[in-house]
Amino acid sequence: MEFLAGGRAEVRITHADVGKRVSVRRLTGGGAGEPAFTDAVGVLTSWDEGVLSITRRGGECVRIPESSLVAAKVVPAAPARRRGPAATMRELEEVAARGWPALETERLGEWTLRASEGFTRRANSALALGDPGIPLPEALDRVEGWYAARGLPVLLTVPTGDSAGERLAAELAARGWPAEAHTTVRTAPLAPLADAAGDRARVLLSREPDDGWLGLYHRAGADRPAAARAVLTGGPSVWFARVPAPNNGTAAIGRLVVDGRWAGFSAIETDPAWRRGGLATLVMAALAERALAEGASAAYLQVEADNAPALALYGRLGFTEHHGYHYRRGVASSAGGA
Repeated sequence: MEFLAGGRAEVRITHADVGKRVSVRRLTGGGAGEPAFTDAVGVLTSWDEGVLSITRRGGECVRIPESSLVAAKVVPAAPARRRGPAATMRELEEVAARGWPALETERLGEWTLRASEGFTRRANSALALGDPGIPLPEALDRVEGWYAARGLPVLLTVPTGDSAGERLAAELAARGWPAEAHTTVRTAPLAPLADAAGDRARVLLSREPDDGWLGLYHRAGADRPAAARAVLTGGPSVWFARVPAPNNGTAAIGRLVVDGRWAGFSAIETDPAWRRGGLATLVMAALAERALAEGASAAYLQVEADNAPALALYGRLGFTEHHGYHYRRGVASSAGGA
C-alpha cells in the first residue's frame, strides 16, 4: 500500500469518513521476527473513544487504537460486480445473523442461542446451523431450558439449503415440533439494484431510525422499544432510509446493513396510501448506492414464502432464491411471537 504524500506518511482520515472504505497502517511493535507495521483495508464503521473499527471484506471487524496509526487514507470502493453472488448457505446465514444481532447469545456447539426480549422470531430463536456438539435430544433439552429461563417460547431456526438441514427438519417433525414462517433467502448483484431510476434526493438516510421511520415499521416493538432499537441498530454498518410524505408523515422506509461484500435489506415498507408509486424500489436503490460506496457487491434479503407481492417486487429487482429456512416451535411452547 502506498501511503506516502510528498515523501512522508500521513493520516488523511477523520471522524467524518466513518462509512467510507479506508486503508490504514498501524504500528504493531515489530518484535523479533515480527513486522513493525500492519495494514488493513475495509469500511470504517466507527471511531469512538480513540478506537477505530474497520470491517474487512469478509466481515471481520478490526479494532485499532488511533494512537497506533502511522498512515491512513480513503480508498475507492472495489469495482462492483454485475453478476450474481456466489455464497455458501453457512456464509449467508452467519452474515444475516450479524445483520440482525440478538441482545444475548450463547453457543451450543455450532448452534447459536439468541434472545432479545421477544422482539422478532429471528432474534429470539436458536440458529440450528451445523452440529450442536451433543446428541439431538440433549441439545433440545438444553435449548428448552435456556429459553424457559428467559420466559420465551422455544424456537429453532432451521436452514434447509443442504441435507443436514433437511434431516434436522424431518427429525423435529417426527418429534412433533410444528413448522411456521417458511422464509426464502434471496440474493442479487448489488450494482444493477443501484441503477434503478428515481429521485434519490427524496430519500433521507440516517444511522438511527427517527420517529417517522419507527411509526411506519410494522414491528416497531412499542412494548419493548429498547430491545427493538438495539436489534434494529445492531450490525457492522447500519443505515435507515425514509421517504417523507407531503403531509409530514412517512411514505416509505427501509433498512440496510453492510457487512464486507454483503448488503442486507430489511424493513422495506410503504404506507398503503403511497403504494404502487415505485417508492420501495427507490428506497432500495438509494440504500444500494450507499452499500456500493462502502465496498459491498452483493445483496441479500429474507422474505416469507407466502408474501407474493414482495416476492414479485424482489424478482423484478433481480433477486433469486438462494436457500430457505423456517422455524420449529417446541411442543411445550405457547403460540405467539413475531
